[in-house]
Amino acid sequence: MSRYILKTGLKSCFDAYGREVSCSGSGQDAEYGVGREIPRPRFVHAGQGTVRDEYTRLLWPADADVSDFPLSWTESLQMIESFNREEYLGRSDWRMPDRRELRSLIDHQQRMPALPRNSPFNAIRESWYWTGTSSAMFPDYAWYIHFAGGRMFWGRKDQQAFCRPVCGGSDRILATGQKACVDDKGREVDCSGIYSLADGSDPADWDSRFRKTPLGIEDGLTGLLWYARPFYGGREMKWQEALDAVSYLNSSGKESWRMPNINELESLVDCSRHSPALPSDFSGQEVREVYWSSSTSGFEFDWAFALYLYKGAVGVGHKATAEYALWPVADAKV
Repeated sequence: MSRYILKTGLKSCFDAYGREVSCSGSGQDAEYGVGREIPRPRFVHAGQGTVRDEYTRLLWPADADVSDFPLSWTESLQMIESFNREEYLGRSDWRMPDRRELRSLIDHQQRMPALPRNSPFNAIRESWYWTGTSSAMFPDYAWYIHFAGGRMFWGRKDQQAFCRPVCGGSDRILATGQKACVDDKGREVDCSGIYSLADGSDPADWDSRFRKTPLGIEDGLTGLLWYARPFYGGREMKWQEALDAVSYLNSSGKESWRMPNINELESLVDCSRHSPALPSDFSGQEVREVYWSSSTSGFEFDWAFALYLYKGAVGVGHKATAEYALWPVADAKV
């Protein structure tokens, strides 16, 4: 089982035209079901209007619309600071969730909102929600997530979006790699008060998490093995072509490669870096701008999630027309 990789929520498979197909032999996300098993029930009411996610051990307000209206990034941080002074819902340790904490709520087969079925949150907006993670490429921008379909991009910090505070720690979510804090002007500031980063949960040094092996590049944090060359096949492909390329790669019988799901792909991102948004271990590698995942979009089944690796963004591509790169992954032999 891959460490720190959460399930995407996908349980069905769809071809390039959005038609549902059998998952057996498809090479798609739902065939493999990679990720930690989800407890049942996943969400439990923890009293005073809070909900605990038993999957990640994070605590969220049951009301997803705590601000009533969208705020700038700095205004959102100031609101959370006031929550802590007032001990909102009986807690004084609220913070802005980092991008991986907020993404942990996304169910990639659902839409409008892209949350697990029967989740106990109310007043969820099908809109953008801020994270506390700044863009490495443009530090006056921060990552936010769209809860209609699960995309993640950046917004200028003086723009407006909604905010979902979180509290508690998690040893089940990969840290972002971001160690510095910046304000809404992109200036580095002290990581205290409203700018505090999440503690992270990695048991090993982030900067030495990858090592080259005879089989590929092994990630010591997630337990994943990435193909030795980040641009398999030497060309961009359509989605089904990429799935077929992995099947061909496996015909040698040496390894059980697969097209990574979107959570596996996103785990590669080092949020302190850009162009590409990869740890320094990958310096000198031929890396492409956009990579296919095996995860179909729950918003439109003829689209699939993709990782924009220069930026670190999570978007979607049209399966039959968009041409993205392929980076196969397997489970490391441990």
